[in-house]
Amino acid sequence: MRIAFAGTPPFAAAALKALIEAGHDVALVLTQPDRPSGRGMKLKPSAVKELALAHGLKVITPVTLSVKKNPEEALPALEMLEGCGAEVLVVAAYGLILPQRALDAAHGIGRQGDIRSMNIHASLLPRWRGAAPIQRAIMAGDAATGVTLMKMEAGLDTGPMILKAATDITPEDTAASLTERLAQIGADIAVRALAEPGALVCTPQPGEGVTYAEKISKSESPVDWTLSAVEIDRRLRAFTPFPYMTSAFRGETFKLRAARPVERAAGSENARPGEVLCAKGRLVVACGSGALEITRLQKAGKPEMPAASFLQSFALQPGDVLETAA
Repeated sequence: MRIAFAGTPPFAAAALKALIEAGHDVALVLTQPDRPSGRGMKLKPSAVKELALAHGLKVITPVTLSVKKNPEEALPALEMLEGCGAEVLVVAAYGLILPQRALDAAHGIGRQGDIRSMNIHASLLPRWRGAAPIQRAIMAGDAATGVTLMKMEAGLDTGPMILKAATDITPEDTAASLTERLAQIGADIAVRALAEPGALVCTPQPGEGVTYAEKISKSESPVDWTLSAVEIDRRLRAFTPFPYMTSAFRGETFKLRAARPVERAAGSENARPGEVLCAKGRLVVACGSGALEITRLQKAGKPEMPAASFLQSFALQPGDVLETAA
């Protein structure tokens, strides 16, 4: 089948790779422009662009597809999309708003012939519509999540559903590990859907159970020690690998790279949130309820290290109270 593809990060590259390997003719790939990366801040192509170029595919990187904002940038891209002869546009974590003209550019597939664009969304819709469904699912303590393949429309992840696939969220899952697993699930259901494009039908999303996954902000990274250890652990796993959680002591900020909830030791029931309970070989900190054993940390400009190594160079003592990072 002749398709167009729009996506940017590794999550999307997994789907593009699977579609290529399934034998689909990828007529055009849209991805975000190269971004500065690394210490040298050199321009780096997206994971999707690297994969597409490695397979000799046509790639375009418009800054916007909004004719109103920038017609000189958007019009040529929209015309290429309309003229590439795609039967369907497959979208996965593209990162740009697609105007109706882009959503309607392909010829259409499905039993009614009206699925012109479809999105691989990393949640079980209608729960966690929006930009950060994986992180918000972990933060909320959801037992499971998944991927929904949906027909795209102008609303924010409101389109009718084509296929769903679920997976459990384990107590060890971080945003990184769950993203990797969901990327493969998304790739699998996209390939499965396009194996029988004429049989596809859509089901409207339920009106109940709608939640929104707001974009993750660096302003959320400081640890609020008044939360329970379980809540902090969820946030830490949700913010790995971005933006990580941070705390501070005497003005020096550090990142929490790994931790686990533990019970407070006898005699520490009245410890204040953020108070260090143990700093000998292991680092245990009191929370609003329970305690958190921080197993790996990272000081600014330094590699991450085990808690025992961190404590050798960072003078913490039982009774010290960790601060909220600025």
